[in-house]
Amino acid sequence: MILESREPPLRLFTEPEEVRRLSTLTTPTGPVGVFPFLDVSAQELISTREHLVLLHGVQDPGNVGAVIRSAHAFEAGVALSKGCADLYNPKTVRATMGFLFHAPVSRELDSSEFLTEARDAGFTTAAAVPAEGNPPRSLPADRLVIAVGAEGAGLPQEVLEVCQARVTIPSRAASLNAAIAASILLYEAYMRVLP
Repeated sequence: MILESREPPLRLFTEPEEVRRLSTLTTPTGPVGVFPFLDVSAQELISTREHLVLLHGVQDPGNVGAVIRSAHAFEAGVALSKGCADLYNPKTVRATMGFLFHAPVSRELDSSEFLTEARDAGFTTAAAVPAEGNPPRSLPADRLVIAVGAEGAGLPQEVLEVCQARVTIPSRAASLNAAIAASILLYEAYMRVLP
C-alpha cells in the first residue's frame, strides 16, 4: 500500500518488532509508513471533481474504504459526513487498498451544508433511496453529488430535502449496503461521461 503514495512516507518502520508494535493486525506483514493527513477541504473537493459521493453516517470502515476505492476507479471524490467511520481508522485505510492516496476525500462535513454548497457550485444533488426514486440511468452527465446513507438508517429527512433528485437501484433486495450502492451509482455516473 505504501507504494501507492506519490510522496515518500515521513517515517518508515521496517523492523519486524516495530511493525508488530505499530500495527493493529495480529500478524502484520510489510512495513508501516507514517504520512501527513491526506484529506482536503470541501471547497477543494468540489473544485477538483465532477462527480462526488457523500456518505452520510456510514460507520463501517470497510464500507468507507471500499467507496474510496470505487471513487478512484470512477474518477470521483468522497465527502464523509460527521458520524462516518474515521478516514484514518486502520480498517478504513486497509480497505482503500492504497487508493486513499489517489481519491480526494473531505471529512467531518455537515451533509446538508455540503449539499447546498455543491448545488450552489453547479452540481446536481441526488439522494440514493431504497424505493420510489428514478432509475440510475436518469443521473445527469454533468456535475453530480450522490448522497448515500448507512444501511438500515438511510438518509435523514433533512438531507433528502436538500437533494434535487432521488435515485433507486432496481434490486430484489430490500436494500444494498452503502459501498455497493455508492459503487453502482458512481459507475452509472462515470458511464455518462465516456466517449
